Amino acid sequence: MKRFARLELDDRPCYVQLEEGGAEILDRAPWLGGTRTGQRIESVDALGRGAGRRLAPVQPSKIVCIGRNYAAHARELGNDVPTLPLLFLKPPSALLGPDGVIELPAASERVEHEVELGLVIGQRVRRADMQRARAAIWGLTIVCDVTARDLQRADKTWARGKGFDTFCPVGPVVVADLDDAALGICCSVNGELRQDGCTDAMVHRPDALVAYISQIMTLEPGDLVATGTPAGVGPLEAGDNMQLTIDGIGALDITVSA
Repeated sequence: MKRFARLELDDRPCYVQLEEGGAEILDRAPWLGGTRTGQRIESVDALGRGAGRRLAPVQPSKIVCIGRNYAAHARELGNDVPTLPLLFLKPPSALLGPDGVIELPAASERVEHEVELGLVIGQRVRRADMQRARAAIWGLTIVCDVTARDLQRADKTWARGKGFDTFCPVGPVVVADLDDAALGICCSVNGELRQDGCTDAMVHRPDALVAYISQIMTLEPGDLVATGTPAGVGPLEAGDNMQLTIDGIGALDITVSA
């Protein structure tokens, strides 16, 4: 497996490939063919900590999300499991990097966490079959689909409830060559385990999701697909500390503010 982060070094963002005891700076995003510049950073750990500020490791043109892709989560909210993938979009302005702070909007009285496996797209893909869709998944990351549940229900459409600034924490790294078949996926708030699932419970698998999305819209390198959340979603309040973990990727730490 190869691990990549995006760091702010000397007041500029850069991609790095993480290695034991350090990192190599790349000239661009790895899914865009980034190569090593010959510059090395020492004492950076496997989650990108130890050098500059950690940034969201992706810069997508769009964030495509899947609703109700775990049957238990659909049931806990009183919904049926859709026959076809249920798609919605989050704006790139919602992105939040590791150690970031979710800002609770005054318009909502119920903001909830949803931990998800994120797929980072590595090649332009349009109207793909399953084989090409699988090849287009460059790497995996952690996503939190933060949701103003009361606004989502009130509006019927999901743009407002899902789209506030800071409502899409991502990171801390992107991992290539990690099998997505059966990864443990968890969310803890203030040390309390709330979501504890496995990606093998997805209704629609990652390659099927990418193939389906590509029939509707072209996916570009660096685009992000959030694959749905397991059961156990719950409220967030100002002062909360949240940790999202996925096997093989690591932990994404986020705090919550009014």
